[in-house]
Amino acid sequence: MTIAKKENTILITGAGGVAVPALIKNLQKMKYNVIAADMDINAPGLYVADKGVIIPSGKSPIFADKIIDLINKESIDIIVPLVDEELLSMADLENEKVKVILPSSHFIKVALDKYKLMNVLKAQQIPVPKTILLSDWDNQMKFPLIVKPRIGRGSRDIHIIYNQREMITIQKKLFNQSKDYIIQQFIEGTEYTVSVVVWKDGLVQAVVPKEIISKKGVTRLAITRKNEDIDNICRKVEEALHANGPFNVQLIVDECGKPYIFEINPRYSTSISLTIASGVDELGMIIDQILNKRISEKIDNWQDGIVMIRRSLDEFINEKDFNKRLLELGG
Repeated sequence: MTIAKKENTILITGAGGVAVPALIKNLQKMKYNVIAADMDINAPGLYVADKGVIIPSGKSPIFADKIIDLINKESIDIIVPLVDEELLSMADLENEKVKVILPSSHFIKVALDKYKLMNVLKAQQIPVPKTILLSDWDNQMKFPLIVKPRIGRGSRDIHIIYNQREMITIQKKLFNQSKDYIIQQFIEGTEYTVSVVVWKDGLVQAVVPKEIISKKGVTRLAITRKNEDIDNICRKVEEALHANGPFNVQLIVDECGKPYIFEINPRYSTSISLTIASGVDELGMIIDQILNKRISEKIDNWQDGIVMIRRSLDEFINEKDFNKRLLELGG
């Protein structure tokens, strides 16, 4: 991979994300100038990057204008959005001068709506758990079941329902939001999160499945696993839905070895560091292809059996430097 010159500037959002500081350091080693952005002034990535900036919520009506101002002020070449609420707005900002590393807007819209996604995948004969809206509950699905937001992220507000009594309770609690929640078949098996590396030409450059050993909101322990069935089903997603950008598939492999997709994140996942450790730099390779106008490349020789043990890593800087950055951030 060609080492970039320092004048190339990358904006990465979601600076509070658990994997972001390591991503920033990796990009800095490749000689990129990295600007980190977040809503929270205490987001760690703001203090690791070459520059930190505070931005509004992706839901804010001024979000796009703020990002455009930042692009112009800092001469940003590439944007790497990592927050779901920002994705569609960010995708619309791409032009000849600024590239946004995301799948197509159509794919983002489908993936962010879990109910729509399950129906689209089912129509393409891609295995998914049975999924209905909470408002359509008809007592026809066997317990246990999963109730979760139709649009949501980070394993938030997810309920495992074991019996009818618990279902009645959750129905009462979410009565006014019943069309905003889905009920999903609970499939016994092993959970995987899968990096699918693809860019504008639609060529799947790599599929890296990672078996989840421990997960608390984000993946804590995981191991890379080569699995032909997972590889095939993820490639079929690209063929059917034309993401044409990197995405992350969450699925369960049942006791018979059959994979069922239950979510797709239309962005990089928090387990990107494990993908990189296995030999597939899914962010760096796409940046390289963009900046150096390289064609997509297939990587099949990534390492199986690499274990990620996620832990906190303390970062130490001089108080003078910390206060200077804090002042720059408006704190």
